[in-house]
Amino acid sequence: MTAAFKGSLAALCLWSVAASAAASYGEHAGARALVDELVAEQRGLDRERLLVVLAQAERQEAILEAISRPAERVKPWYEYRRIFLTEQREEEGLVFFAAHRETFARAEAVFGVPAEIILAIIGVETFYGRIAGSYRVIDALATLAFDYPRRAAFFSKELKNYLLLTGEQQLDPLAIKGSYAGAMGYGQFMPSSYRAYAVDFDDDGVIDIWNNPVDAIGSVANYLRRHGWRSGETIVAAAEAGPDVPQDWFNAGLVPQRTVAELSEAGLRSAQPLDPEAKATAIRFELEEGHEHWLGLHNFYVITRYNHSAMYAMSVHQLSQRLAAGVEL
Repeated sequence: MTAAFKGSLAALCLWSVAASAAASYGEHAGARALVDELVAEQRGLDRERLLVVLAQAERQEAILEAISRPAERVKPWYEYRRIFLTEQREEEGLVFFAAHRETFARAEAVFGVPAEIILAIIGVETFYGRIAGSYRVIDALATLAFDYPRRAAFFSKELKNYLLLTGEQQLDPLAIKGSYAGAMGYGQFMPSSYRAYAVDFDDDGVIDIWNNPVDAIGSVANYLRRHGWRSGETIVAAAEAGPDVPQDWFNAGLVPQRTVAELSEAGLRSAQPLDPEAKATAIRFELEEGHEHWLGLHNFYVITRYNHSAMYAMSVHQLSQRLAAGVEL
């Protein structure tokens, strides 16, 4: 157990329950039920320590406001892409790549994921680690688990995983910061993703996605590989849409369901040669004038496992192309 973790526990034990009982998640019925479940599932956990940790979590109205207006829901594609496809993000990406060239090359060799895709995800998520979030993760997860009924089940699971991983890694659960949704580190992993996919890519015995870009790069690559990335396959292809393509085929879901041949026969034809039997999803993006059409293939779907948004995946793809063009990858 680290000195910092011991110090955190000592500080927690000195906390006065009476002073803050009215607003304490430690007294929240949902929090107490979550701790009961966690202790029942994981024998050996200290129930009282977990309650003391949760008693320190603070409800954040700003978190509830932020999660109610994600960019994917309120912005059309032509505005959304301007957030990520910028000269500054390209320039900083090339600098970040140059500083970690060997790590990117090793990640591509080990996991089969192109270096530019790994780089672009870190660029989209946190501007290459520069903007990784300013909310305490304990506040974000507790607020959303207990005061956001719409997704309470999801965030309760993530809160459980967070309490487990901070114990496993001997981290101070009150000190770690991340996004308003509780995502952490260079690659913005949720706690369950950390426990399932984060890797010790520099073999120093510690998995650190917050301060160690080597572990972060390897972890992003492992996440994509474990979600089915197919090395060497096309990600997405521009398409021309004829008048007879059923309109309900567009943006009907992220999972590729129709073959390229079926889409082509209906009038949605790829601008580049593709395997006729490959599965694809039909995508339509709004431009300032008109629309553009795409065929999202298997690897495009894999990128959406990181963030369930076609606009997100397209931003990653197009940023990766710009980055690849700017350096010999």
